Amino acid sequence: MESEAVRTVKPGKVSVFAKRAARGLSRRLRAFGQVEPDGFDLDAVPTADIALYFADQPAKLYQLTQWLPVFENQIDLRTIVVVRNLETYNELRALTSLQVLLVPRYEILMALYDRADFHAVIYVNNGWTNFQSLSFQQAVHIHVNHGESDKICMVSNQAKAYDKVFVAGQAAIDRHAAAIAWFDSSHLVTVGRPQLDLEVASPLAKSELKTITYAPTWEGEDEANNYTSVDLYGPQIMQAALSVPDARVVYKPHPRVVVSADSVIRANHKVIVSLIAAAGAQHLYLPTADILGILPETDLLIADVSSVTLDHLYLAPDSPILLTDRRSDSNQLHADSPVSAACAVIDQSSITGINNLIMTNLDTDTHRSDRESMRSYYFSDTEQESSTGAFWSAITTEIAAHDAALQGIQRVRQVGP
Repeated sequence: MESEAVRTVKPGKVSVFAKRAARGLSRRLRAFGQVEPDGFDLDAVPTADIALYFADQPAKLYQLTQWLPVFENQIDLRTIVVVRNLETYNELRALTSLQVLLVPRYEILMALYDRADFHAVIYVNNGWTNFQSLSFQQAVHIHVNHGESDKICMVSNQAKAYDKVFVAGQAAIDRHAAAIAWFDSSHLVTVGRPQLDLEVASPLAKSELKTITYAPTWEGEDEANNYTSVDLYGPQIMQAALSVPDARVVYKPHPRVVVSADSVIRANHKVIVSLIAAAGAQHLYLPTADILGILPETDLLIADVSSVTLDHLYLAPDSPILLTDRRSDSNQLHADSPVSAACAVIDQSSITGINNLIMTNLDTDTHRSDRESMRSYYFSDTEQESSTGAFWSAITTEIAAHDAALQGIQRVRQVGP
């Protein structure tokens, strides 16, 4: 995959700057006193195909960790994880077999990119320092996001910054067309959802009881991205679920519900946990469990507009879904979240009948065929375990195409005298 015509940075020219940058980084790391005293030796960094870039704090690590097994299982392309936050670095090293490098400063980031000769940089979110990384011209920049969801944050103008945006299926293509002006849809590449190919152990014991899972999302960064049901309906949903005979209830909130900045969400979360604790040993609060291990064992999912709903649609298409709508606007819900046509909806008008809604959907599944259609719409008819192949095929295709395109450019980064 070499592009000799444009990759003009030679090891000898890099070495002086690389050593200076590495020494500067080493001093900064010693000052923190939280990592190895010498940091990393920039000259010793091996060449690699992919930089998996993540600049955020540990609270957002869930966005990255869901991708780690996908990259760990790939043996043909070498991946290095690049992080910019010290606390994230310290936490992440214990979570992956991939090499992890802490690169707090821009000039060191560019020196690393030159040294490693990355052919692709992968982004799992739209963190603001992504813009620094995007300045490196010799790699193809690919945004893969951290879930397939109908949230408005999934369709940002920031998508225009990347060379390619990998999406799950036709629903995501339509979502971008509906939300972003002057966006070139040819930048979208359909790959399915590779994380759903992974074998995830279930945290649930086998049971004859019906399993009802309540998996709400968090309140988002702003009101436009707020889809949680915890503050409006959470305790009522839990009380109704716990009243179902011959059932066990699983509460698996988004990680950021537990540490929410919203006092009502925090209070209602505590109420929900208390209700579970008082209801009996068969009912479970699983804050740190992998939701992908819970969904296949779920007989009825109660969730918000989020990736959980769509992951369930893929992993457990035989299991009905109750979808919450905090804005109680059915027309807007159906426009923004097409999967709602395959679900019963919990909103201001239906919450008073939540007990009956849960029992009815457990007993009679009226949306089975609708879910089949929606599964194809969101995931492009991909069979389970086929997304991983599509993902890596797309990665190699884009790397090859970008490397070929580099042959035709005239100006490249010059390093050294």
